[in-house]
Amino acid sequence: MGRVIYEDVVRAEFDDRLLAHLQIVIGNKLRRDEPFYFSWRDGASEGHGRTSIWVHPGASLVFKYLGGRPATINPAWLDALMRAANAPGGLYILPEPPATGAPAEPDVA
Repeated sequence: MGRVIYEDVVRAEFDDRLLAHLQIVIGNKLRRDEPFYFSWRDGASEGHGRTSIWVHPGASLVFKYLGGRPATINPAWLDALMRAANAPGGLYILPEPPATGAPAEPDVA
């Protein structure tokens, strides 16, 4: 399990594979200077609630991975997550769809 750390205050854990996809989507939105909401369901230790953050180009974000290998990227998942990020409600966690075509090479260091 990796984690996203936002503004050194909000910390959320995600599977490394999901985190790699989120990093690409978030990076693409910020590269275009497009702020957006990012929401997820909290785990049991946080009371099973929901967290939403306003992600903007000036925000401090850290993507911390537990594993040492970059994930193989599923272009279909990236597309679905990017569509969510571009919608008024913002980015939220979607289940991974089957990959279409050949998997993309890892896009994160």
